[in-house]
Amino acid sequence: MAKADSTKNSKKKPVGPKPGEFPGKIVDVDVSSEMSDSFLEYAYSVIYSRALPDARDGLKPVHRRILHQMSEMGLRPEKGHVKSARVVGEVMGKLHPHGDGAIYDALVRMAQSFSMRLPLIDGHGNFGSLDAGPAAMRYTEARLANSALLMVEEADEDTVDFGANYDGQIMEPLVLPAAFPNLLVNGATGIAVGMATNMAPHNLGEVIAATKHLIENPNSTLKQLMKFVPAPDFPTGGTIIGKEGILEAYETGKGAFKVRAKVEIGKVTTRKQGITITELPFNIGPEKVVERISDLVKAKKIQGISDIVDLTDGQSGTKVVIEVKNGFEPEQVLENLYKLTPLEDAFSINAVALVNGKPKTLGLKELLQVFVNHRIEVVTRRSNFRKERASARLNLVDGLLKAIIDIDKVVKIVRGSDDAAEAKEALIKSFKLTDEQATYILDMPLRRLTKMSKIELEAEQKELKSTISKLTALLKSDEALRKQVADELTEVEKKFATPRRTVIA
Repeated sequence: MAKADSTKNSKKKPVGPKPGEFPGKIVDVDVSSEMSDSFLEYAYSVIYSRALPDARDGLKPVHRRILHQMSEMGLRPEKGHVKSARVVGEVMGKLHPHGDGAIYDALVRMAQSFSMRLPLIDGHGNFGSLDAGPAAMRYTEARLANSALLMVEEADEDTVDFGANYDGQIMEPLVLPAAFPNLLVNGATGIAVGMATNMAPHNLGEVIAATKHLIENPNSTLKQLMKFVPAPDFPTGGTIIGKEGILEAYETGKGAFKVRAKVEIGKVTTRKQGITITELPFNIGPEKVVERISDLVKAKKIQGISDIVDLTDGQSGTKVVIEVKNGFEPEQVLENLYKLTPLEDAFSINAVALVNGKPKTLGLKELLQVFVNHRIEVVTRRSNFRKERASARLNLVDGLLKAIIDIDKVVKIVRGSDDAAEAKEALIKSFKLTDEQATYILDMPLRRLTKMSKIELEAEQKELKSTISKLTALLKSDEALRKQVADELTEVEKKFATPRRTVIA
């Protein structure tokens, strides 16, 4: 009997819903509507968080996060390189949880001199070529290039807005201060959902000259700006054929033009004439060209080529030698090569970027104007920050100058007080100090306080007043702000501008 009772008591009540019941609330949803909404959310995420650059700093989120995190890690140009894997890990763990491959690819591109007109990362190791990918991130090293400091410096001076990272643990900049028009200088590519961007790189000196002209003449026409920026300037050089497509791209944000390889015709051996290729269209590698020409020769679609040799290396640059058979004109062979090989390539501009968080197709003037507005805001916020910091320091210096007049009395008050509150009250009353001034004096070690020089403090006071006066005058004048932006661009131009590489035919 006891055994039967025990068995009965050991039975558990069934867990979960009874037959016919449901554990939660079930809502009928139209499948087509749900799919549409979900796809729209995904599309927005790709557009805003991954594929399109911001028109102000010219960076996608992944590039911005890499530069910011490297700055936070102290990987400045004067410091040593660190493993790329370490940078990727920091960026992925703190800011960009989209996979190490995507982060490393973005880092590599910013270090490639053939991809960027002004590389932002100083890479050490095998960062790839136009024909081959880079070594794995555990084998390469990186640090910020000098040009990258123009992007990240002043971010800690309240020049840009910050937002929470993906898990809300730390803050990251929503845009970088960007002291030069990076979007035009380095270009950008990206494929979003339903839209894409493809922007050509340009010459830094030319872009800055156009930007300064727009600052001084806000009503500048496109024709006037194109006197400074006549065409893109590719890091790999080449020759641009025809300007009609460029004009259309600068006017509407969309256009196409052709880029040809740079070649030299002459003797390649003691007996034979030939063609030497020294520059190729953007994103075209010599191996691709050699392979294409070899295939055409084998298929007998191109006549007159007896040999082709790729002498390209990392030191001397591109050099592909095409030997022409006797009896054939090199010029005619070259024309056929332009028609049938990547020695002539089309480049399509589709200047789509985020403006105020929305995708927009921009012409040359609009791109420059967005940058000018951004820099004016950065300089304004930076000036306000520095003015407030100088004013706060001046307040403390004024308090110190009052206190060191009778330093012995200060020491006596501090030592004779029962606690900090009493000492503060006595200092405020005796020297007519503010609460901040009295607190600062109390927090300072007496040894340091007694060694302070009145002459040095007065010199600092004078310098702070001068700084505040200049910043106040700057903030009151829109013309002065614009001139400040132009002057800073001039300094960037002096330091980083290089001659044009791409010839305009």
